Amino acid sequence: MFQGTFTALITPFRNGEIDTDAFSALIERQVAAGVDGIVPCGTTGESPTLARVEHLRVIELAVKFAAGRVKVVAGTGANSTEEAIELTTQAKRIGVDGSLQVCPYYNKPSQEGLYQHYKAIAAATDLPIMLYSIPGRSVIEIAVDTIARLAADCPTIIANKEAGGDPERVTQIRAALPDDFQILSGDDPLTIEFMKRGAVGLVSVATNIIPEVMAKIVKAMNEGRTADAEAIQAEYEPLFKSLMSLDTNPVPIKSAVALQGHCTNELRLPLVNLSQENESSLKGTLSDYGLI
Repeated sequence: MFQGTFTALITPFRNGEIDTDAFSALIERQVAAGVDGIVPCGTTGESPTLARVEHLRVIELAVKFAAGRVKVVAGTGANSTEEAIELTTQAKRIGVDGSLQVCPYYNKPSQEGLYQHYKAIAAATDLPIMLYSIPGRSVIEIAVDTIARLAADCPTIIANKEAGGDPERVTQIRAALPDDFQILSGDDPLTIEFMKRGAVGLVSVATNIIPEVMAKIVKAMNEGRTADAEAIQAEYEPLFKSLMSLDTNPVPIKSAVALQGHCTNELRLPLVNLSQENESSLKGTLSDYGLI
């Protein structure tokens, strides 16, 4: 279900509204590049600042523009279980293929609280669910034991997006979970290291501007061509560094897409644009790769 390359889509805005034309064109580029799926309303899509009606509208547009050509895995998680259930059931009605469920942020639930949170969501829908552990934003991580418990008790919880930056966690999850439980990297630069340890794909930020490149890395790893994947990874390492170090995601990637002329460089507060110095640095990196 979740094997391969998935794009964590930006949400393009124009004058405070969702830029439908830019979003459609972005998805067309992803489909043409051969990605396996798209993920609207994740971290990269600025989901925390989307109003409920906008959140569902972005998902609806993603399903419409994908038109069955790639999977649509909607970000429908929340730090309120009730809200996550509502978003997920609405996304099911819209016609998505799966749900990405971020680890609840700010309220810092215990592992038992996380278990009950995800169990309630799984009980409310039959959508395939990808857990999303990202302690850098949620403060807590989904413990390996909790993932194993959820996978055993909830048949629709079949994958985990691992975005904690620790390849050893992948090793631990792979050892504790059944072979058919899917692990995906949530960090572009760590894709190969994660896949060496048992991950089967990637939810990528960089695919917003280099979808073909990331799809080639993941395909090479899934086909056992590690050297080919490592060569591509090494070539693009400076770009990955720029996208992840110049500012908080999605600020650099949206700036990059805007510099390519595909959308406005419009973010929702409290996010703001890159400093002039960092934008100049990003522009130089993109130019080096022939991306602008």
